Amino acid sequence: MRFAHLRAEGQSVPRLAVVIGESAAFLDEAMADAPRDLQALIERGPEALDAVRAAVERTVERDGLVPLTELRHASAVLRPPQVLAIGANYAAHSSELKLRSESAMTIFSLWPNSLTGHGQTTAWPEDLSEEVDYEAELGVIIGRPARDVAVADALDYVWGYTVVNDITARNIQFSEAQWSRCKSFDGFTPTGPVVVTADEIADPQDLWLTTNLDGRILQDASTNEMVRGVAEIIAYLSRSATIPPGTLISTGSPGGAGYSRSPQVFLHDGATVTVTIEGIGSLTTHCRVV
Repeated sequence: MRFAHLRAEGQSVPRLAVVIGESAAFLDEAMADAPRDLQALIERGPEALDAVRAAVERTVERDGLVPLTELRHASAVLRPPQVLAIGANYAAHSSELKLRSESAMTIFSLWPNSLTGHGQTTAWPEDLSEEVDYEAELGVIIGRPARDVAVADALDYVWGYTVVNDITARNIQFSEAQWSRCKSFDGFTPTGPVVVTADEIADPQDLWLTTNLDGRILQDASTNEMVRGVAEIIAYLSRSATIPPGTLISTGSPGGAGYSRSPQVFLHDGATVTVTIEGIGSLTTHCRVV
């Protein structure tokens, strides 16, 4: 199944919905005890999906779907207990940014204010950065508490997958010792347009990612190029602390960043950037410099 947080024009609070083709079924209209968002659904456990599936089937039968063209997206994940990001996880990206190849993973947190949805506008002050870059990433959502997980079992802890654009202010990234602030401006972590349940993705290391900036393809790679795959990431993180359900893990970006190009290519006022991952969808962000 495919889940999204959507709202109709004039509504201020996004509602959890199942996306079916080009339409959506709102769960608060389909079931009496509907989860208010994806986090609440995940916390109910795997059996909750069966109840949702049955309710949505009834909604489809009575033609209770709403066209997506009438709706607006919020972040595909809301209220995650934490957002973790893996840096330098594609060799080409590490090389082009002249990042050190560490013996252990580079891990940092993204602040929750950075989350935003498909089709939204991300704005930032020009006096803070004129070097704002895109990064296509596969997002992984954890479904149950993961502690000291073996690599062979790690994918069993995945609830679903989404598309992430890990927008980055490069001038700040290379002037500070940590990477959280440079990637956590308001709206710097678009996610979506949907979260796809894990059963729909046969192999997270066999997905194609692209980044299209104003009609130009700038990133074009496969998740099989990750230095450390999804299972290894989950196992590694779970060794030192329990990963709570609903955690979003952004798994790193392939080569093709704007910072490394000659001439450099950065997001600019009026730009439109779309990150696509096969099997999940296309995540579009509009840019505004203020």
